[in-house]
Amino acid sequence: MTSAQSAVAAIPAAPSDQALAHFESAFAFETDCWDVHDAMDRGVQDFVLLDVRSHALYEAGHVPGAVSLPHGKIIASKMAAYAPGTLFVVYCAGPHCNGAHRGAVRLARLGLPVKLMIGGLTGWIDEGFSLEKGAQGA
Repeated sequence: MTSAQSAVAAIPAAPSDQALAHFESAFAFETDCWDVHDAMDRGVQDFVLLDVRSHALYEAGHVPGAVSLPHGKIIASKMAAYAPGTLFVVYCAGPHCNGAHRGAVRLARLGLPVKLMIGGLTGWIDEGFSLEKGAQGA
């Protein structure tokens, strides 16, 4: 890298066909707060939204309609209550937290369809959406 070149440009961008494949494939693994809110608002919730933080954090404030299931409690016997093929969307506190990734790994290991809601609770709040308080667990 020369002093006239930024760290951004020091590594060339991927060719457009590779960038397209990379960014399009991300949608198979993640969704965002806006799309989750829109689906629930329109009554088209064809997924189960899992808050994978602790029950205490869930009770303090969570996405309306989310089910509390801490990532460490995602096990086959609990997931058997859901119909085969159910899509799960997981979230945690936000980009600074890897709980959603941990939950997604556990669901994927069980052979279940899963997407991560990028941004988590922080993203939800940043979009201006409200939280709900109280208990509802799986």
